[in-house]
Amino acid sequence: MKSSELQGKWDQLKGVIREFWGELTGDDVDFIAGQRDRLIGKIEERYGLPRQEAEKKVDEVIDSL
Repeated sequence: MKSSELQGKWDQLKGVIREFWGELTGDDVDFIAGQRDRLIGKIEERYGLPRQEAEKKVDEVIDSL
């Protein structure tokens, strides 16, 4: 899913994102606002993952939706 598609479907995906990454807060999800780079950054921050691993996980989850 492209970044523009992620933004367009963000309202539908918020719950799935919170379910998959339970450590993200509602404020985190509001801050992300459908922006892939912000999502990756928050995954890095909350889970202590290197950027490449966070990108891979985000892409896997987004592509599975």
